[in-house]
Amino acid sequence: MVDVILGLQWGDEGKGKIVDYFAPNYDIIARFQGGPNAGHTLYVDGKKTVLHQIPSGIFHQNTMNLIGNGVVLDPVTLKRECDIVESFGIDVKKNLFISQRTNIILPTHRALDKASELAKGESKIGSTLKGIGPAYMDKTGRNAIRVGDLLDKSFTTNYIKLRLKHQKLLDNFHFIEDISAWEEEFFEAIEFLRTLKIVNGEYFINDHISKGKKVLAEGAQGSMLDIDFGTFPFVTSSNTISAGVCTGLGVAPQQIKDVLGVTKAYCTRVGGGPFPTELDDATGEELRKVGNEFGATTGRPRRCGWIDLVALKYACMINGVTQVVMTKADVLDKFEDLKVCTSYTVNGKETAEVPFQMSRVKVDPIYKDFKGWNQDTSSVRDAASLPSDMTSYIKFINEYIGAPTRYVSNGPGREQIVKL
Repeated sequence: MVDVILGLQWGDEGKGKIVDYFAPNYDIIARFQGGPNAGHTLYVDGKKTVLHQIPSGIFHQNTMNLIGNGVVLDPVTLKRECDIVESFGIDVKKNLFISQRTNIILPTHRALDKASELAKGESKIGSTLKGIGPAYMDKTGRNAIRVGDLLDKSFTTNYIKLRLKHQKLLDNFHFIEDISAWEEEFFEAIEFLRTLKIVNGEYFINDHISKGKKVLAEGAQGSMLDIDFGTFPFVTSSNTISAGVCTGLGVAPQQIKDVLGVTKAYCTRVGGGPFPTELDDATGEELRKVGNEFGATTGRPRRCGWIDLVALKYACMINGVTQVVMTKADVLDKFEDLKVCTSYTVNGKETAEVPFQMSRVKVDPIYKDFKGWNQDTSSVRDAASLPSDMTSYIKFINEYIGAPTRYVSNGPGREQIVKL
């Protein structure tokens, strides 16, 4: 049986904490897509740590953690993360497993990402410059080097061939930055990667499922960044929705049970692209300040706005969401008035659908007003103690999106979650 936790907005919904919260109930936590462009923030023993590629169950000693074939893996970032995790007294090599079919991010992928983004000028999409897009392009172009190739004598030859191909592309971009230091770091990390548990991922996970083990599939980024269904072209390069679990781990659709969608009580976005409810004013700045809205991977200030129910309902539909987890509800504690977007005006016409190419049309949000609850909820631990105005806010959202909110996160700590 496989349950799924994924983001329902543009990422940064707080999925890392939520996975960490549920991890003790599962035998395996598995990442099924994305790469080091995702940052999952956790608080362990009161200390903040950010995981980019290692599944968020790694801090639970009896939980296995699988990096699936749908991920693009940066060995350098992985080695750094392993060092951080081990500083907490965790034996990474005991419970971390990596699929042979996982694609590797090369230094030249990062260079290509940077060169391509620079060439776009004003049309840049806000890439994290981690090499994600070029790595996925080599995967679909059948040129990629995969983790299983590290166990083959042809690895060095294949690396040189792919590097030469990339160099020609970099020459076309007139990219002259020296990446020799990147490569030195890369090959050191490759030797470390060889010491980890490299497995036949699809057999590994299905064998455990057949033995009755419980799997939690952990998504990176958010549904509105999905390569097919997101706000194209301002999206990531993988399928971030629940369908990506099957191709990203090698499990059959009938194995998936619950899909837990994570949404903030408001909206944020990092990088370029459409954001209908963005608040480029004092209210937006206050949301950013109170919510400490800065990217976990890049440190960039996040764009902030009211919750967008048109996009949220769309995300619930394409994911088949069975339960919703609302995070950062406490950020709204001090706001006297709240708004939720219930429809759009697109080129003068009202609609409750997400447009095909949101960046090509004028989208104006239509709001419904709500009264804020104006009290500190960060210490609340049971549903009965939540303010009535907060429960009214949540109830309206549930009815609109057609999915129930079962959990409300009201702070960064593990214990700050209220079950409804």
